[in-house]
Amino acid sequence: MQIREFAKLTGVSVRTLHYYDEIGLLKPSAVDGQNGYRDYDADCLARMQEILFYRELDFPLKDIAAILSAPDYDKQAALHAQKHLLTLKKERLERLIAALDDAMKGETIAMNVFDTSQLDAQRRAYAQEAKEKWGSTDAYREHEEKTKGYSADTWAAVNDGMQALMAEFAACRKNGNAPDSEPAQALVKQWQDYITEHFYVCTKEILAGLGEMYTADERFAANIDSHGEGTAEFMREAIGEYCR
Repeated sequence: MQIREFAKLTGVSVRTLHYYDEIGLLKPSAVDGQNGYRDYDADCLARMQEILFYRELDFPLKDIAAILSAPDYDKQAALHAQKHLLTLKKERLERLIAALDDAMKGETIAMNVFDTSQLDAQRRAYAQEAKEKWGSTDAYREHEEKTKGYSADTWAAVNDGMQALMAEFAACRKNGNAPDSEPAQALVKQWQDYITEHFYVCTKEILAGLGEMYTADERFAANIDSHGEGTAEFMREAIGEYCR
């Protein structure tokens, strides 16, 4: 099926499918050499189902790619692990629903119903192989080295700095600047330098991938757009221009 049909069937956007193709997470079964149209087959659908299971469990895209690309990846074992994690998530939701019922009756509820430690621990254990795979990269090693001494206050300050820059992107867009304008491009350079200063060397290749993720990943898009609707898309386009 063509990309729009596949997007409709799987419930993801065409842009997300383009991004998954770019990062090697989900490649189309065929690409027309003349018009660039992408086609997807049953194997693509099966892989997308696995990706969506992991996304439902809040696995980062980099971890999903690492897990699915591992040479010893066992699909059946993965499905069993996913079922176990989803069952834990379901049980937690059922406890929350029961607690809401009790609260509506005016009864006191135990605060441990909000505890996610068991699910988080299981998810971290399952994602360990992905971390080990990514851990062989220079970017990960540099990230670990730079942030290992960060205190809670430091993390808060770094996050505040990022939020402030996002707000500047929002203001830049609101003032009528185009993504390829001088003010927007200056902000992209500040963004790249900020990531390099606080996390790892942010090359144009890495920055381009991040830009696509800001709209492809709903959580990133929601966070960025909290500064103004359309900010995530504006950042993506500005970064794309900068990296070309």
